[in-house]
Formats: sequence, C-alpha cells, structure tokens
Amino acid sequence: MRAAIPRADGASLLAHVEASFRIGDVRGLAPHFAECSRELIDAVLEEAGRFSSAVLEPLNRGMDRVGATLVDGRVRTSAGHVQAWKAFVEAGWPAMDHGLEHGGQQMPLVLCMAVQEIFDRNCPAFGMLPVPQRSAARLIDAFADADTKARWLPGLAAGTIGATICISEAGAGSDVMQLRTRATPMADGSWCITGEKCWISFGDHDLTDTIIHCVLARSDAPGTAIPELSLFLVEGKASQPDAVHVRRIEEKLGLHGSPTCSLGFEGARGQLLGTLGRGLAQMFVMITQMRLAVGAMGLGIASAAVDIAYDYAGQRRQGGPPGNPVPIITHPDVQRQVLDLFARSEMLRGMTLNAANIAEIAARSSVEEDRTAAAALLQWLLPIVKTFGAEAAFDNASGAIQVLGGAGYTTDWPVEQMLRDARVLALFEGTTGIQGLDLVHRRVRRDRRGLDVFLAQARLDGAETPLIAALDRLDDAARHLGEETRHDDIDGAATAFLRLATLTAAGWVASRFRSLPNDRPAHRRMRATAGYWLERLGPLSILAHAEVMASAKPLMHLAELTSTGVSDDHVPTGGTGSETD
Repeated sequence: MRAAIPRADGASLLAHVEASFRIGDVRGLAPHFAECSRELIDAVLEEAGRFSSAVLEPLNRGMDRVGATLVDGRVRTSAGHVQAWKAFVEAGWPAMDHGLEHGGQQMPLVLCMAVQEIFDRNCPAFGMLPVPQRSAARLIDAFADADTKARWLPGLAAGTIGATICISEAGAGSDVMQLRTRATPMADGSWCITGEKCWISFGDHDLTDTIIHCVLARSDAPGTAIPELSLFLVEGKASQPDAVHVRRIEEKLGLHGSPTCSLGFEGARGQLLGTLGRGLAQMFVMITQMRLAVGAMGLGIASAAVDIAYDYAGQRRQGGPPGNPVPIITHPDVQRQVLDLFARSEMLRGMTLNAANIAEIAARSSVEEDRTAAAALLQWLLPIVKTFGAEAAFDNASGAIQVLGGAGYTTDWPVEQMLRDARVLALFEGTTGIQGLDLVHRRVRRDRRGLDVFLAQARLDGAETPLIAALDRLDDAARHLGEETRHDDIDGAATAFLRLATLTAAGWVASRFRSLPNDRPAHRRMRATAGYWLERLGPLSILAHAEVMASAKPLMHLAELTSTGVSDDHVPTGGTGSETD
C-alpha cells in the first residue's frame, strides 16, 4: 500500500497569510475582504485540509493508475472523479474567487491561492479544471455582453459548467502567429469556427453537462499576410455534437487524471468576445490568475514532497554505531537536502501570497498611484512566480526521492508520482525560456517600472541583509541587458537573468520572514528557512550574475556540433540582429 501524503499544516498556512505583503491593506479594499478575519481564514484552511485528505488523496492514487479514457467520442474521467467533483461543488469551493454578482464568494486572492495549494498538494490533476473555469469567467466578464454574462457566469462560479482555453495548435505552440484555426462571419452575426486545437486541459469530460470553449482563431480573410487573431466563445460537444470533436486524449508522463485533449472544430458556431483582432491582447485579463495558479500548483507539490522527506528522514535509520543506527536527519548532507526542500517551499509560498495581495491592490486600490505601482510590480513578479513554482515542484519531488533513496523511486511512496506530475509545470503558460524572454524584453528593455518598484521595496525590507548585494547585482544585470544591442546576447542571457530575478525575489521574502517574532512553530520555520536562503544568496546570485554578463558567448560552442548535422542556420552568430521588442 502506498504511503499517504501528510495533511497540510493549516497553522503554517495561516501564519503565511497573516505575514503576507500588505495583508492589512488588502482587507481594507472591500467590505467582504474585511470579513476575512484570522478566525475565518483558519476555518476555511482547516476545512480545505479535511476535504483534500479525505476526498482528493484517495482519488489521486486511483487516477494515476487509471486515467481518463475516450469512449464513443466522449471523455470518461477516472473512477470516483465524478463523485469527488460533485462533493467539491456542493461544498461551494469553485465559487471562492468568482464575482459576488454572479453567485461567487469573491474571497481575497491570497486565501484562494492558499486553498489551491492545499487541493493541489493532494491531487494536482483534480485542480486542473477550476483554473480554466476561472479564466473563462474573467474573459466573459471582461468582453461579453450582458446576456452572455448572465447565461454563463453563474454556472462557472458554481462549478456546474466546464470551460477550456483553446490556444495551442500543432506546430504553433507559443508562436500564436502560426495559428491556422479560422473564424468566418455568418449572416446571423455568429461565427463559423474550423480548425484543430491541441493540449486542451479538460477539453471534454463527464463532470459537467455543459462545456464552453474560449477559442483563439484567425478572423482575417484568407491570404492575409499578418494574422488577425480574435477570441470566440464556442459551446461544446454536448451542444454541437457534429461540430466539436474529441480527436484523442494525450498519453502523458503525469497528471493522468486530467484529460489533455486534441479538439477538432468543424464548422462550430461561436460568438465573438470583445473586439476583432484583439483576441491575443484580451487573453491578458486572465494571465494573472493563470500564472499564479501554476505557482500554487507547484507549491502544493513542493510542500507535500518536503513533508514526506522530512518525516522519512526522522524515522529512517542508517549509519552510526554498529547495531544502533541513527536517523538519517542527523547526517549533515541529509540536513542540507532537507533545508533545500524547506527553503524552496517556504519562499515560494511567501512569494505566491505576496503576488496575490499585490494583484488585489493593483485591481482595487482607491489610490491611482498605488494601483499603478502595484500593477507594475505584479507584472515583474508573475513570470518569476510561475517559473519558481514549476522549478520548486520538480526539484522538491526529485530531492525527496534522493532523501528516501531507493524507496522513493518505487510506487510505495507518492514522490515518484509528484516528479511526473510536476514536470509539465515548466511548460504551462510558456516555457522557462519564454518567461525569461518576457522578463527581459518587456520588463527590462521596454518598461522597467516594475523592476524599480521591486528594488525599492526589497531594499527597504532587506536592509542590512545579504539581499542588498544581490539586488545590486540584479540592477547591474538589468542595466547591462538594457544597454545591450546584440539580439543574440540579450536572448542568450534571458534565462540566467530570470534565475537571478528569482533568487532575489525569494530573498525579498526571506528578509521579511527574518523580521517575524520567534513566538510560534510556523514563525520559527519561516525564520530558519529564510536564514538558510539568505546565507546562500550571495554565491548563488554571483553565479547567476556572471552568467548574465557572459551573454551568448558560451553558446558559440554550438558551432562545434555542425559536423554532426546541425545546420549553419541554427548556429548563434552573436551578431547585430535587429531589436524586436
């Protein structure tokens, strides 16, 4: 029998929420936020932990063994999934972060992220459906007419309507200008959608009777040189059985309980959302929640992995006097490994919750200057949170296997599944390299206001800590990339710059944790892991800074591979390619 994932520590999560950046200001942003007292948050987290352990933990084991299947053109979810979703809906969990006017509870985002961590801790595949539901709701709320909002938003808030975000296509991926799906206007004002979409999470399922698809498609005339991309709302297979087709469910490394579908649209009827040609820009209204959701999912996996590893290290005996082996946690190298796991998960939690509060301030503050600064800071942090969440999940799962040794590699322990489930997070919402390019081109070269806000706040919170020197390195690296003219050198340094930005953002969290009182177990853990992070920040930031300054120079060694078949067209030149911000 496989070991269980320990139940989430609600007291620790509560301490993190209460220590999050400007939580007091967030409570003052709306009357219903003010009602989220410490006691209410504690009760919500406790109930989420109970539901997650009692319902999602056993579901996670079963759906990893036997995932979703395709039967007669429709997806059937794993055994027990329908019942678990029904219980989830009846408990009101999908409504947490939907608008009050549509039947949602509109809890502050910081609490929503803390609850998502708990659910994704025990079953990340289950947590894959609420994310596109929330994203679709934001798109509809922002760009649909009143009748469309009234038709769909209450069901999305209640969890009785499913939703997907259909962007990717084979051969197009993140390069959306290569999309081939087309939308043709009809005489009655609707649109006819034809094309193929891939990698669609919960593209079809049996958890809700109705599914809607938010589809990005070309609305320009055939033969147009530059695609005009627009956003359309399409009802799913239940409403259009001859026009919306499930081609297949992808066979995947992990997240077996979450059906990732290829969908075919064959003359499907849809309606335009928003403005013609603005589909891609309109997608950005959901980017905050989507990237924070990846961070929260990574956090759920990372925190579960460290709890398993820490418990195991305290019980597993090896080494010491003959006949009297000692717990492996007494060995310095195991202590190092455990501290690595703890530090990643604690700093990631702090960063995710901080970003959630900043998002609320950016959206709701009555002070324009405050909103503007928060919005800039949020845009700086989003690619960092997303990437840190993805990397922490995979690294912690891998690190937990290392602590458990051979036992961790077997299915007797859940960490091997965590490793498989976590791997895709670095691909969601754009790969790590794409996040680095986004950070450098948009948040350094085009507009560095978010970086400047971050530097000012982090220097204030991190005074007289190793964070200050790391921030100087970040600023120096940013100035270097801002002045660089060679395109290859800019792009070649982007991922290293993202790494440096992540180290310093986590250092900001650590510096805030170090100021907490040493009065409770959760605070002591936050302080201890923060101290460990800050102790190592100096050498790690020096290395990342050096990699940024090296730019594309190390990539020149790729030329040595040309004799093995690499085309000259794919060898970086380090030349003077034009800037394409």
